[in-house]
Amino acid sequence: MTDLERQFTKDMINIYTTAKRECCYQANRFLQLVDEKGGVSAAKQLIHKPGGTEGFAALWEHHRLDLSVEAHVLKPEYKTLFTEEERKICKERLLDFGFHVEE
Repeated sequence: MTDLERQFTKDMINIYTTAKRECCYQANRFLQLVDEKGGVSAAKQLIHKPGGTEGFAALWEHHRLDLSVEAHVLKPEYKTLFTEEERKICKERLLDFGFHVEE
């Protein structure tokens, strides 16, 4: 695992911690997936899940899509970890739910 992949994994764990603290949303399966596969592999699996995830919906309901995997995938520092297609899926999903995406 590269340093960048380790940092992304830390960010994924921070998503869990922040969502639990600020939204009272405890995404245990998300945390388990990140622990088992690492943040990048977990994110790729979640991105490709048809119709999105329960976690995305919960974050949307709490007006916290900034904590979504999709928002983190689009961060400039992580661009090299994901394909253009994966980034496109994330961008479209966020825009569909009214989240402002930086270009």
